[in-house]
Amino acid sequence: MDMLESSINNLQWQLESLGQEKLKLEAELDDMQGLVEDFKNKCEDEINKRTEKENEFVLIKKDMGEAYMNKVELESHLEGLTDEINFLRQLYEEEIRELQSQISHTSVVLSIDNSHSLDMDGIMAEVCAQYKEIANCCQAEAESMYQIMRSCRHWLGARG
Repeated sequence: MDMLESSINNLQWQLESLGQEKLKLEAELDDMQGLVEDFKNKCEDEINKRTEKENEFVLIKKDMGEAYMNKVELESHLEGLTDEINFLRQLYEEEIRELQSQISHTSVVLSIDNSHSLDMDGIMAEVCAQYKEIANCCQAEAESMYQIMRSCRHWLGARG
């Protein structure tokens, strides 16, 4: 009988130890489940952040593509304007050369008619007026070209 009681006491002690071990393991299980839930939440947050950043990247990439196409279009437009300015400049220079050659090859022949009084001051004033008109015209064209080039440089500086 002592052996039976000893065996029963031993089994009860083992049962109590196992009960305590069970409580300890259940507490650890609860702690581990809490940690797993925390990691799961952190992982979901990171996935959401990554998705958000990927979407931002796609939008930025799209904006960059549009900006590049706009830049190419503006560069093409600038090239066309530059060609037009160069053409107009050459045309202007050719017109100036032509006018200068006409001026240098123009000779003035005066005939004096003694029966009429010769108004030299009037003639000189008329010639000066014609030359001033030609000079003003050339100056206006030059000013216009200067303003166009200045606008293009300003526009290019703002876009660059």
